[in-house]
Amino acid sequence: MKVKIPELLAPAGNMEKAVTAIAYGADAVYLSGELYGMRAQAGNFSNDELAAVVRYAHERGVKVYVTVNIIPHNQHLEELPEYVTFLRDIGVDAIIVSDVGVISIARRYAPDLPLHLSTQANTVNWEAARFWSDFGITRIVLARECTREEILTIRSKVDCELELFVHGAMCVAYSGRCLLSAVMTGREANLGECTQSCRWKYSVMESKRPGEYFPIEENEDGTYVFNSKDLCLLEYLPEVIATGVDSLKIEGRMKSAYYVGTVVRAYRKALDDYAANPDEYVLDPQLLAEVNKVSHRPYYPGFFFGERIGIYTTSSAYLQTHDFVGTVEAYDEKSGEAVVGVRNFFPAGSKVEIIQPRDELVEVDVNTIVNAEDGAALEAAHANYRVRIKTPPVRPMSMLRIPKADLDRAVLHRQG
Repeated sequence: MKVKIPELLAPAGNMEKAVTAIAYGADAVYLSGELYGMRAQAGNFSNDELAAVVRYAHERGVKVYVTVNIIPHNQHLEELPEYVTFLRDIGVDAIIVSDVGVISIARRYAPDLPLHLSTQANTVNWEAARFWSDFGITRIVLARECTREEILTIRSKVDCELELFVHGAMCVAYSGRCLLSAVMTGREANLGECTQSCRWKYSVMESKRPGEYFPIEENEDGTYVFNSKDLCLLEYLPEVIATGVDSLKIEGRMKSAYYVGTVVRAYRKALDDYAANPDEYVLDPQLLAEVNKVSHRPYYPGFFFGERIGIYTTSSAYLQTHDFVGTVEAYDEKSGEAVVGVRNFFPAGSKVEIIQPRDELVEVDVNTIVNAEDGAALEAAHANYRVRIKTPPVRPMSMLRIPKADLDRAVLHRQG
């Protein structure tokens, strides 16, 4: 019997990230317009850009889901009927919602527009899932707090589609419903303006000892008591697929195009490998290495196996072993050179890894860097340069990265 492979759903904070996600193997992307989304600080899309990204995705067989999942107050509802009608008219494949008022308006003004229930609705049991399914929801994005056994039970009792987060940032608030940012900074997380106050360092002060701050754990720098590790279920895809969920969701609309492309590529390859031979599937260790090369906090499997939330008490800093330095714009077969749009400093003499969309990783020693505009040889490339470098044949939209330690040494050498 053919194994059902879930949809791979990728974040798209702007058009560049959407194009990258699609090139690297996403089956669907989720994104936001300039209103109503839970990531107000992402680039997001104007109405014209929304129409353009839907056309672009559909031409490539990829679906587009638009977030309309803030927790709205009265004033936020005024423009909503016109907005959901617009989304229907441009052909979005679904909108992601969490509030019953938004759901009511969407059903009234765009009754044929599919509704996906956001993780913000905190669905962790089958009775709630059945209620939402009966209410007209076509897909439920399960709360991050669901365990494997809970997902299996929900799957056995409801017919609507289920979506599961498999990679990205976690939150100490229940599926993201947090007030900490609003209390501390005045920026409301539930309206899309989270400052990630949970990542800050905290200490305890006893009321009769003002000015004396005590670390919550034995650490001279204090502790990051609210600071969650990042979710990664790449190692456990067979167990995830066995739950019967319909879509695997990668978090990260605020992350870079490099992050999106690298993580999507790893999950796409793992899913394709599993589909080709599920009985003998073994995760390619290179794929796990790939997701470790993007900026992240220490990984853990979230609540999937019933564990409590994993707190990273050492630091709020991201782990990062490699720096993204550029994107291949074109490849000249005659000269054997890639034309690269540079994003970050890298010097001649660098050993560069090139990540290709849905293709093999290429390693190359870049001994010569040539300015693409005037043909001048360069000692180093800098952000916003366009350069030519000798490489084996590589695909457009391939991404170049260099070990961070190598770049740090190069910078110190130039300064010294």
